[in-house]
Amino acid sequence: MSAAPGPRDAAAALADLRSGTPLVHCLTNAVVMAWTANGLLALGASPAMVDVPGEAGPFARVASGVLVNLGTPHGEQREAMAEAVTAAGEAGTPWVLDPVAVGPLPVRTALAADLLEHRPAVVKGNASEVMALAGLGAGGRGTDSAAAVDDAVPAARELAARTGGVVVVTGPVDVVTDGRTEVRVGGGSPLLAQVTGGGCLLGAVVAAFLADSGPLLAAVAACASYGVAAERAALVATGPGGFAVAMLDALAALDPADLEHAARLS
Repeated sequence: MSAAPGPRDAAAALADLRSGTPLVHCLTNAVVMAWTANGLLALGASPAMVDVPGEAGPFARVASGVLVNLGTPHGEQREAMAEAVTAAGEAGTPWVLDPVAVGPLPVRTALAADLLEHRPAVVKGNASEVMALAGLGAGGRGTDSAAAVDDAVPAARELAARTGGVVVVTGPVDVVTDGRTEVRVGGGSPLLAQVTGGGCLLGAVVAAFLADSGPLLAAVAACASYGVAAERAALVATGPGGFAVAMLDALAALDPADLEHAARLS
């Protein structure tokens, strides 16, 4: 069993990210592109939204990390996703699969199953998505989970064993597992669910941390950073609009020393 990362490890991972300015290649849904790009910039990464066939593969080879988010998988983007993960595998570029709304929707569910064979470093999804991807559930209601985080832990372990990577089950308390070690990450805010892309941005943040950290630490550090930033944003926000702006500011202001003291890991 590998050692579980702690707050000090997460803080060091954030410092590495900030010093390295990783290039994060995002193949993500049309609804959240600007929010995702702004969130990565606030964190200290460099975003690129390259989802055109013929370009996605070459870019995945030079990127620090890749995000594949299935929120709006139109035909050309599906082709670009397959190209990107193939190139990422050949180049050793770590990548994240966010299987948005898999289960009840057939096109993305089949696509997610195909992409999973390329062994993402991290799979990030809510409980229903993780269970559906593992073949242990029917999925949720659109992007909303119909299952509790603990319900999905066996599926997360199974997926981690299948891919040799890490699975993040998001919820009020996130669970991060590599199939052997599990870390629970507290924090966050209910306001994240009232901002379009509140969950999608986390996948991109995980991809940014993968540039300099192994999958388990990257996922834990990403969830911890995101949770602490969301808690701080919620303290000054009066509603979802103000929270979205405050979240970007909180990501930008997050300091490794603050993360070491504020991260809630168990």
